[in-house]
Amino acid sequence: MEFDLILCGMRLPNSAASDPLMDIGVQHGRIAAIAPRLEGEAREQVQGKGRLVCAGFVETHIHLDKSCLFNRCECETTRFPHLAMERVSAIKPDITVEDVTQRASRTLEMCVLHGCTRMRTHVEVDPRIGLRFFEGVKALIDSYAWAIDVEICVMPQEGMTNNPGTDELMVAALRNGAKVVGAAPNYDSDRAAQIRRVFEMAREFDVDIDMHLDSGTSGSDLDTRLVCDLTDQYGWGGRVAIGHVTKLSTMKPAEVDAVAKRMADAGVALTVLPATDLYLGGRHKDADVPRSVVDANRLVAAGVVCSLSSNNIQNPFTPFGDGQLIRQANLYGTVIQRGNDADVRAMWSMITDGSARILRQQDYGITVGAPADLVVVDAPDEVAALRGIAPVLAAFKRGRRTVTRQPAELHRPG
Repeated sequence: MEFDLILCGMRLPNSAASDPLMDIGVQHGRIAAIAPRLEGEAREQVQGKGRLVCAGFVETHIHLDKSCLFNRCECETTRFPHLAMERVSAIKPDITVEDVTQRASRTLEMCVLHGCTRMRTHVEVDPRIGLRFFEGVKALIDSYAWAIDVEICVMPQEGMTNNPGTDELMVAALRNGAKVVGAAPNYDSDRAAQIRRVFEMAREFDVDIDMHLDSGTSGSDLDTRLVCDLTDQYGWGGRVAIGHVTKLSTMKPAEVDAVAKRMADAGVALTVLPATDLYLGGRHKDADVPRSVVDANRLVAAGVVCSLSSNNIQNPFTPFGDGQLIRQANLYGTVIQRGNDADVRAMWSMITDGSARILRQQDYGITVGAPADLVVVDAPDEVAALRGIAPVLAAFKRGRRTVTRQPAELHRPG
């Protein structure tokens, strides 16, 4: 049999150390065969030498439009208060479509270099920027399709019901290519009204929902409950995700379990954003500072689909970041204090198949017939990869190589 590509001697995710290494054969951009040893010719062969191969990483929640802005915003000089949104808002009138495209492409390439092959990016609209952020990011979708599939979630970062003109801009974006509708009710004078309006838009345009929700220091008032109710009411289960939800990190385990059950029953997914939640959280205290990161493993055990994502990269919301989801998962595991093998494998799912479920990517995975979106990681398995923040050595989009990174070598004295 003739292949376009064969990945030889690879370790598949969820396999035991005693399982045989596998070859993966690719034809016409799709996985054509998986076996311990494939017979046949190939235009390209990659020797895995027992390294891990996985389906490409999936970024469910990132802000390409305002990435890499940190050095252009007023920098904080104290922990109190931290006004990230206001700092970005202040420079919005000076940001052009071309500027957005340039910064977003730089960030997108960082993500690709670390093995991301599918992405949902949140993009802001409001009267200060019109559709410039949207247009700047949309321009990248076709030009980077060789390496990554990108969908846009349009959102009202600075409020909607209290920010006239934003509603109309969101509708315009949905008419012009946005595939998901988002929300940020924390910044709205009528949180419930914004949430209800977003559900109306989702139904009108038949799109999924992905909301920034319930960032705060007390679980006494959760918008998550309203989102679950509306998801049930409109039959949108499996099509709604909520991000941050740091209020859950302040609640007792039994209370978290009750919310988790409600989310699982309604079909509402959760995305945890470790770097941003850790950087922004706990600023109401100057001692004994809380971590503000939700234990998604606990929610997964209750049946909630969860993902881990980058959110903001190198801007006032998160001054650090390189688009490496393995690093995000490693940080998350450290913060929530989980490290046994089963917990780490659950974290791996939150940057791979769990994330793909949130994006409703039914063609995802290492199976015959699936697109050959594949990543080779410099580790023997997913647990070792997350514990050691292993680098991506090669990535392929629909069977075409998109990334090459040489493994590091020690040069011992002769």
